[in-house]
Amino acid sequence: MRIRIKNPDIMTLNAESQILSGVDIFIDAGMIVALGEPPEGFVPDETIDATNHLALPGFFNAHCHSPMTFERGWAEDLPLDRWFNERIWVAESALTDEDVYWGAALAACEMIRSGCVGFNDHYFYMGEVAKVAAQSGMKASLTWCQFGIGDDKEIGTNLDGALKFASELQSSSEGRIKTVLGPHSPYVCPPDFLAEIGRIARETGLAVHIHASESPEQVANSLKSLGKTPIEHLDSCGLFETRAIVAHALYLTENDISILARKNVSVAHCPLTYMKLAMGGTDLRPLLAAGVNVALGTDGPGSNNDMDMKEVVRMATLLQKFYNNDAEALAGDLPLRMATANGARAMGFADSGSIEVGKSADIALFNMDSPHWYPKHNLTANLVHCAKNGDIRHLLIAGQPVMKNGKILTLDEERITYEADWRARAMVQKNMQIVREYKA
Repeated sequence: MRIRIKNPDIMTLNAESQILSGVDIFIDAGMIVALGEPPEGFVPDETIDATNHLALPGFFNAHCHSPMTFERGWAEDLPLDRWFNERIWVAESALTDEDVYWGAALAACEMIRSGCVGFNDHYFYMGEVAKVAAQSGMKASLTWCQFGIGDDKEIGTNLDGALKFASELQSSSEGRIKTVLGPHSPYVCPPDFLAEIGRIARETGLAVHIHASESPEQVANSLKSLGKTPIEHLDSCGLFETRAIVAHALYLTENDISILARKNVSVAHCPLTYMKLAMGGTDLRPLLAAGVNVALGTDGPGSNNDMDMKEVVRMATLLQKFYNNDAEALAGDLPLRMATANGARAMGFADSGSIEVGKSADIALFNMDSPHWYPKHNLTANLVHCAKNGDIRHLLIAGQPVMKNGKILTLDEERITYEADWRARAMVQKNMQIVREYKA
């Protein structure tokens, strides 16, 4: 399909941070083939009038649990340990594969509306999430979470089933879906299980997506029981020998940062969850200075309550400035790069993350015809601090329009909202019965 995007301003996020004014974008077979003047003989199948719109590379959500839309508002105003033990684990004990499908579909609608073109998901019944990714047109990196504490404790399948899922779905949907290994965390998974995951990663080349170093208690317990920090432990288990993403990594030593940089490990930073669950903050400047690829994520809507990557961009910026008492922290277009190119790199989509010839046409178009866009002294600042996800009128993923004029084309948003709503309510009622029976 050939598409001409006519007359947008373009935030390229290229190496020079160029912002182009009124320059056409030409797309063929999912790739950007020209900026400005069309290639010889180019005849578009479709033209999108983007006058007074800003084109931005689409966002990549570097860490989430998309089906947890079902737990949105279910575990409120609780610290991390009570949030897990009293609400989330209870809710997930009643989870079904159908719940996962409709929860992920609801999240996909939300992400598309926030300009998100790809998501890195860590959950259960991941074949259902793969269906959503295929239907929605989104790019996805999917892992079936494993605990490694006995097959009877796994949700939906054991490690053999998770590996079968990874093998069968790898590079499916025209390469839009990637599959990775997903041990939950070093505070849940035993060392021998993590070492087994490391071995499998080396033998298969599969990437690893894991939570680590989310609290001071986790670090202290790891040092006490293993004599290593969580990051040192994961490294010793061989989990960083292939592409790896560590979610959160809030509490790090200098040696932890050195390991992450040396092993090219990406860190997925999810600031809204940290604020909402009072998990504390972290200074990203040492990670960035060491060359660690820091990307941004929403985390799950059970903790953060939404999947709005545009909101994450602004909150990450403000939190770093506030936490570090440094107005220059995450300056300029750096937070946008963390939410686009850095996320794409973390997830293995190297041809995404900027608007340049030869890159995948993953493009969000923001309508700038609203009062909060004026005056336009600094388009980068306007985009980071003023733009709303409701400004996004069009979204293209690999050159295919998935949203036009604010209407999602690939998913039945009305049905998804209906199905997710009643099914989530039913799941909560079932959860409450489980709790009552347990207490009795």
